Amino acid sequence: MPAETIERPASLAEETSRLAGEVDRFFGDLLGSAGDGRDRLYEAMRHATIGGGKRLRPLLTIAAARLFAVDPDRALRAGCAIEAIHVYSLVHDDLPCMDNDDMRRGKPTVHRAFGEAEAVLAGDSLHALAFEILADPATHEDPWVRSDLVLELARAAGPSGMAGGQMMDLSAKEQELDLPAITRLQQLKTGALIEYCVEAACIMGKLAAEARTPYRGYARNVGLAFQIADDLIDDGGDEAAAGKRIGKDAAAGKATFVSLLGAERARKQASLLVEQAVEHLADHGEEADLLRAIARFAVERNH
Repeated sequence: MPAETIERPASLAEETSRLAGEVDRFFGDLLGSAGDGRDRLYEAMRHATIGGGKRLRPLLTIAAARLFAVDPDRALRAGCAIEAIHVYSLVHDDLPCMDNDDMRRGKPTVHRAFGEAEAVLAGDSLHALAFEILADPATHEDPWVRSDLVLELARAAGPSGMAGGQMMDLSAKEQELDLPAITRLQQLKTGALIEYCVEAACIMGKLAAEARTPYRGYARNVGLAFQIADDLIDDGGDEAAAGKRIGKDAAAGKATFVSLLGAERARKQASLLVEQAVEHLADHGEEADLLRAIARFAVERNH
């Protein structure tokens, strides 16, 4: 089914705005002042987590949780745990030893605002915080569910997922990668955490492993479409809208979906991935409309 027939942008805008406030409040409540020598650390963590960002990952988790009637407050906690992992990766990504970026989400990066040591500690703390959130009984009363949430996030964030993909990305500067290699790299670096967003909802809904196939397919397609859109933005997007430096990949001589396919073919491939993502939701009705709208947003965004 073509994605064009399902998109509801006003609904998506409302959901995104509401969720942004909920995520900000969650981290604001969790990261209050300690009243001692840790205050600067908590301030750096709040700087990284509150305000700005698309909140795509918690939005995906909450949207998928609706398919299985998961309690919205629990879904929010899982989504915020994923956001903590995502934000920690951005904080570390921006460091001078990695991408050496000055701006993120339209404001100074953490190491520019607070210092490199503070940025390392803020990232480390956000990484730990994610697992603390998931292991808390407030996220789910079933310890086996909490254990599965922790296990799968560790896989998605570690060498078999996001961190492994980042290492492949660093190594790519010394190699000429073809399309399958770039696809594999991005499935780990960006896609693994996006896939976990939907997987977390399946875990909380106690869906059998064999029943998760269409949802994994949806998330995999959205993850790749999202990365192609990122490459298009980096290739010719608006830096003010993006809230970060663009043109980094070309300057570094890195292969991307755009450099390999060209901008037009890359856009077509992203659109095809969105249509395939929506097809994975064919057995669902209106309860999946938000997921369908998110898929469209993944490729139509400018930031």
